[in-house]
Amino acid sequence: MTDAMRRPPILPTLIVLVAVGIMIALGFWQLGRLHEKEALLSRYEQAQAASEEIVWPRGEGEQKDQLYRRARLTCDAVADRSSMAGRNAKGEPGVAQTAQCVLPNGARALVVLGWSRQPNVAANWQGGNVHGVIAPGPRLVADPPLDGLEANAAPDPSEIPNNHLSYAIQWFFFAATAVVIYVLALGKRRRAAPERIA
Repeated sequence: MTDAMRRPPILPTLIVLVAVGIMIALGFWQLGRLHEKEALLSRYEQAQAASEEIVWPRGEGEQKDQLYRRARLTCDAVADRSSMAGRNAKGEPGVAQTAQCVLPNGARALVVLGWSRQPNVAANWQGGNVHGVIAPGPRLVADPPLDGLEANAAPDPSEIPNNHLSYAIQWFFFAATAVVIYVLALGKRRRAAPERIA
C-alpha cells in the first residue's frame, strides 16, 4: 500500500470536519435555545398565576412581554369582525369569534369574544369593557365570554412546544454518524488499494 493511500485525503477530510463542526455547533445552539425557552415558559407560568389584572398594554412589544396575564380594555367601537378555528373550555373544536376593537387612544386590539360551533354569529356586540387573558397574536381572550358565546379554552403556555433538547440530540447524532461513515469509508478505501509489491 502506498503512503498516499495510507493518508486520509485532505479535501474530503476537511469537508467532513467542517460539516461535523457545524453540526456540533448547531447542537450546542439548540441547547442554548432550550435554556432560553425554559426561562420563557417559566415567566409565562408566573404571569398566568398572577391574579392582578393589568390595563391592555399599548405597544406590541409590551403586549408580548405580558402574555398570559389577565388584562382589561375598553372597546370604543368594533372596526371588523372575523372568526378562527378554536376550542371551547371543554376542549371541543369549533370557532373563536373575534372583533377588531378601536380603543379610546385610537389604537386597535384583537379581542376573542368567545366560542361557537358556527362562524360569524357574534354580530350583536358593539363594544364595551372587556376582561380576559392576553394570548399570543397578541389578542385578548375574553373571560367571561361576550355576546352570549361560550367560553374559549384559556390560553395555556404549556401548549408551546419545547423541542430543543431533541433537536440538539439529533444534531449530535448526525455529527457522530458522519464521523463513523467517513471512518468506514477510509477503511474501505485502504482495503481496496492494491498492496505494494516489495
